[in-house]
Amino acid sequence: MARTMTTDARKKDTREKIELGGLIVKAGLRFEKRALLLGLLIDANLRIKGDYAERSRLAAIGAEAFGDDGE
Repeated sequence: MARTMTTDARKKDTREKIELGGLIVKAGLRFEKRALLLGLLIDANLRIKGDYAERSRLAAIGAEAFGDDGE
């Protein structure tokens, strides 16, 4: 039973990582260096902390991008 739970957890983790990688591709950043991508994400995280207007603005941009492909 524990082995099944571990396998299920690993599958879920793998799926999540694949989906997150898909976001990088969708954003047009597939060929950027990893250090740049990490820097962008760290900077964005710092910018949105406590800034609900910026969080909403960025969420709207993302929702619009998802709307283009029906997700």
